[in-house]
Amino acid sequence: MIKRAIEPDFREELQMNRSTTETQLIGPVLALDLGEKLVGAAISDDRLITIKRLAPLKRTNWKRLLLDVEALIRDFDAQMLVIGLPLRLDGTIGSAALEVERMARNFAKSLKLEVYLQDERLTSFDARQALLSEGHADSEIPSLIDGEAAALILRDFLSAPEPRHLITEQPSDSNSN
Repeated sequence: MIKRAIEPDFREELQMNRSTTETQLIGPVLALDLGEKLVGAAISDDRLITIKRLAPLKRTNWKRLLLDVEALIRDFDAQMLVIGLPLRLDGTIGSAALEVERMARNFAKSLKLEVYLQDERLTSFDARQALLSEGHADSEIPSLIDGEAAALILRDFLSAPEPRHLITEQPSDSNSN
């Protein structure tokens, strides 16, 4: 019941936060695939041409994750952050998407760069297929799939038509941490 009451507001918020003008993409761009145990990461080059998978981050608590992401931003001089939004296959918003949106808002409040959401439906499947096509063995895939999923999220973000889903800080939302 609670989820249904929240979902329409979230949809409206995504609509309101959509950029109405073309987003000026500035690289490098860091992408995250927020899993329950691991966070996949990928980074573009500063010209937004190539994308590199990074080692996954262990997901323990918010403070540790924030420190790890801040280190990646600093190490790669990232100018934007993109987070995969796990919509349901039919495009509706479920509890996982609401949790990712909450975390994206926390990143937007904590970091000094723009934070975007990117639809990540089927990226895990596509990541597995891409790794297999690169010649990776089934035994290698678990250690690579999170980074590959983040790379696919970043690829989709960079090639997506406007508008993009910019997360803005909501000062009135005081209990999001």
